[in-house]
Amino acid sequence: MAPFSFIKKFSNRKNENHQSENYEVNNNGIDLVDVDIDIEATASNDNNKKNPQIIYNEKSYSQDELQTTSPTIIDSIDDEAEKEQGKERSSSNGELKQGLKSRHIQLIALGGTIGTSLLVGTSSALANCGPAGLFISYLIISTFVYPIMNALGEMVCFLPGNGSDSAGSAAHLVHKYVDPSLGFAASWNYYYCFVILVAAEVSAASGVIEYWAWAEHVPKGAWITIFLSLIVILNFLPVNVYGESEFWFASIKILCITGLIILSFILFWGGGPKSDGILGFRYWKNPGSFAHHITGGGGGNFLDIYTGIIKGGFSVILGPELVCLTSSECADQRRNIAKASKRFVWRLMFFYILGSLSIGVIVAYNDPVLQNALAQSKAGAGSSPFVIGIQNAGIRAVPHIVNFCILTSAWSAGNAYMFASSRSLLTMARNGNAPKIFCRINQLGVPYTAVGASLLLSCLAYLNVSSSTADVFNWFSNISTISGFIGWICACVAYIRFRKAITYNKLTHRIPFRAKGQQYTIWYSLFWVSLITLTNGYAIFIPRNWNVKDFIAAYITLPIFIVLWIGHKVFTRTLLKAWLRPIDKIDVYTGLEEIEELTEELNANRQAPKNKWEKFMAILL
Repeated sequence: MAPFSFIKKFSNRKNENHQSENYEVNNNGIDLVDVDIDIEATASNDNNKKNPQIIYNEKSYSQDELQTTSPTIIDSIDDEAEKEQGKERSSSNGELKQGLKSRHIQLIALGGTIGTSLLVGTSSALANCGPAGLFISYLIISTFVYPIMNALGEMVCFLPGNGSDSAGSAAHLVHKYVDPSLGFAASWNYYYCFVILVAAEVSAASGVIEYWAWAEHVPKGAWITIFLSLIVILNFLPVNVYGESEFWFASIKILCITGLIILSFILFWGGGPKSDGILGFRYWKNPGSFAHHITGGGGGNFLDIYTGIIKGGFSVILGPELVCLTSSECADQRRNIAKASKRFVWRLMFFYILGSLSIGVIVAYNDPVLQNALAQSKAGAGSSPFVIGIQNAGIRAVPHIVNFCILTSAWSAGNAYMFASSRSLLTMARNGNAPKIFCRINQLGVPYTAVGASLLLSCLAYLNVSSSTADVFNWFSNISTISGFIGWICACVAYIRFRKAITYNKLTHRIPFRAKGQQYTIWYSLFWVSLITLTNGYAIFIPRNWNVKDFIAAYITLPIFIVLWIGHKVFTRTLLKAWLRPIDKIDVYTGLEEIEELTEELNANRQAPKNKWEKFMAILL
């Protein structure tokens, strides 16, 4: 029994021509033991007596059909009750509306991933790792984020769900393909991560706006209130309105970053007002390509790269999940999720790889302005490596423009994480892992109770108002980043189990979106993410670097996650049972025919682009 599913109701259908029996069918992995099913057997029909009709999931099957067809998976009584309760809740409280288009999905994901991390957060990575360490680390990060995005996209495209369920949630995939207890732990892990990131981005926005002198006269708490209010208002509007707003705000930051990369290219060739010739890779030679912040030599180069991977990994965390969380609320699900999955990673790689290369070209890792900005924890454009490099080139008008883009980036990312946190809480409630009150959806398709709960927890941003509580907030934020890596480990395991179930049921040919070699590259991603999770705090073990607070921030999430996982097993009395859902019990059939029929219908009615502009937009978005 799931922790929040205190009451399980089963309806015993009573009819003159129906009686309830328990059947056990041990063929092709089918197990109907202890499942309450209906038998239709009329006394006037001998054939029906010999081959009774089994009613399961509102469909009628003969016993012979069940013994000869591909495995139909029937979960435990708890799982079945949760499905029934979910249907009742969605019908009585409304459903999520499928109002998101492909362009909305792609920009929601990019908007959440490209927050302040690229424009501001890379300053610390550059100072610690050097330009080569920063660039190489993002190259490596891209290699293991790509399979994770493809894995989540493949699972969601296969069975994307609809407005009455949340099949696209990564935690739901863990629940379905791995184990309900692991799904419980992953659900709370993801939710905590998303909601803390809302607070972190809002807090960052309140600091960024103080770059302008006039904003300093307004209390930081007031700015936090304003930004949170705007986010909540948008999240209480219909999802198509939310998607449109996020599309345009995310577009601002993408245009800004694109412009900064182009400007960096111009400076590379000596195009700045203070240019003394071609800049090229001057700063890679002097002061050098690696910072050697821990030790020198080849070992120092390696540690610079590895530190860059750890710091850079925090920048892209949870981006793939944002794509998948929209699946229940997007139109033409298989097509749009597949498009978003393929294009998201390439665009992420474009911005972060070229962005990190540009930063290393225009500013040195030991630049006095950069070092001073980090030492004083300057907000916004004051600590942006892009701005520092551009100012060094003699361009003065850019900082204010960049600061505006940083402000919209932080707010847009917070907006995306509020969407993600509310949908995660909704999924948890539907799976019985959170109180049922969070299943409520209004007529606009908004899970208003889940949004409200996420708002309350996002108020942790106010901890940053006081310097005495700012350290506490930073501690919470550091923990949330490790939660994202743990979530990726769970997602990798879910995909491995998913592919085993697909192979077992011989459904490989019915997967609509696949990347070549995906079943192998996912192990590569699992290795990297596991390694980062276990060693993210390696620096504190170096002599004279020990710090209790940093140790707790680096590793406290792991035991908490394990306690949630094992605690759920103890509570549900499954500790001594299988820790993985048996392959033959993984349901890969329910909803498959429906989504295939819908996709065929949409493909048949889809109109081809009429002109070159429509073709260009179809390729772009």
